[in-house]
Amino acid sequence: MSTFFQCQCFMTNNIYLQTYNLHVDYRNSEQFWKDYGQSLKSMGCCSETDRRKVTEEIQNELQRRSTLDVDSHKRKQIIKETYRPLYPHLYKLKEDFFHPEFLHLVDQCITSQSLMSVQQYLHTISEEKSIFMFPVFTEEFCTQFLEELVNFEQSLLPKGKPNTMNNYGVLLNELGFYEDFLNPLRIHYLQPITKLLFPKEGGGNLDSQKGFTVKYKVGEDVDLGYHYDNAEVTLNVCLGSNFTGGELYFGDMKTVPLWKTTCSTVEQQPYCGILHRGQQLHGALPVTSGERHNLVIWMRSSSIRNRLCPMCDRIPILVPAEAYGDGFTQERQTVDVCGVF
Repeated sequence: MSTFFQCQCFMTNNIYLQTYNLHVDYRNSEQFWKDYGQSLKSMGCCSETDRRKVTEEIQNELQRRSTLDVDSHKRKQIIKETYRPLYPHLYKLKEDFFHPEFLHLVDQCITSQSLMSVQQYLHTISEEKSIFMFPVFTEEFCTQFLEELVNFEQSLLPKGKPNTMNNYGVLLNELGFYEDFLNPLRIHYLQPITKLLFPKEGGGNLDSQKGFTVKYKVGEDVDLGYHYDNAEVTLNVCLGSNFTGGELYFGDMKTVPLWKTTCSTVEQQPYCGILHRGQQLHGALPVTSGERHNLVIWMRSSSIRNRLCPMCDRIPILVPAEAYGDGFTQERQTVDVCGVF
């Protein structure tokens, strides 16, 4: 396995202020208030108390990030030694987990390598934005997988946040789903699809991923602000149907502000995945009842991101990281795709 790294910008960029639904960069206090003071004031951050709360929120997030790898490694070891899975067979990927239409889609992508031949297996949400939906897993698998997640969540074992913006969900690496589940899922099943649909984004050279689940429920996280992913390609699978609301909406790529684009709204379908470019701006409308659980896989191509970090838009300055880090490698790889750079 290659040694993967993070970009140094992880400690300065894309810090999410949940109170104001705003992503910010923070290098020092002077820079921060100069860059964001007026915007925050227009959102109601007016008093010294408000400003102090913002600073505390940023410092708490930076502290979390500074020990993220070490803390995650500790949690993973404790879970491995202590947790007793409800369904041990789920942890090793099997073909009968998949919906038959998904297997047909993968087979067509491998054998024909033609966009025309796979159209019948895809629901194209937006051809212009390259957003697609298709069945992925069976109902039986999703039911058992959700029961496994609930079993873990109800345990007293330590748990990390799935990402910066979501507070409820499970990091699949820590639970033990990487080596025998997510890796073969990416390599043998998802990459044939992404190679055909996302060649410019390195879809044929995806060599790492971050996998996690997220949960939305009234009284907890109910929606998700407008953002882009730290990924080249993202798969978002709806694991069940016991909810109302929670539609996804997609704008343009991250370089285009929301007010300049028309959003496409997508109602999530049980057991189906939505596949899109990681740098596609998107969000989720509020869940109005029930619980929505999603499996999210951020797939990364070091041959793309080694040239330009997708989070700071600069040549990445690499720092050591545990496991897959953020998908960077020390090799300055390239992809033979016209117009990528």
